[in-house]
Amino acid sequence: MVGGSAIRGSRVGAGPMGEAERGEAAPRQYVSYFCANGHETSPAFAFEAVVPQTWECPKCGLPANLDADNPPPPPKNAPYKTHLMYVQERRSDEEAAAILGEAVDTLRARREAGEVIY
Repeated sequence: MVGGSAIRGSRVGAGPMGEAERGEAAPRQYVSYFCANGHETSPAFAFEAVVPQTWECPKCGLPANLDADNPPPPPKNAPYKTHLMYVQERRSDEEAAAILGEAVDTLRARREAGEVIY
């Protein structure tokens, strides 16, 4: 068969898609946000949408606000604490020594009584 399909190489739905097929775009407003590193971000919002006071900077991840002269400071990151650090905050060294002494005495008493302790 020599011929072929007249629409060879195209797919269903191919072709330019204009405003008539998509519908009207909502009217938009661009709002500028400023972060502590001096970046400016301008996301688009619908005119009837409520504009948030803060926005995350896509370049550095810091919080940004609408005031270019007074951007929000970077958040304070607390260092990671282990379980032992939290215990040391709650108990003094003397209290820890007393609790350890009680536990050792209990363990020794159980061993003397013949209990199998793993």
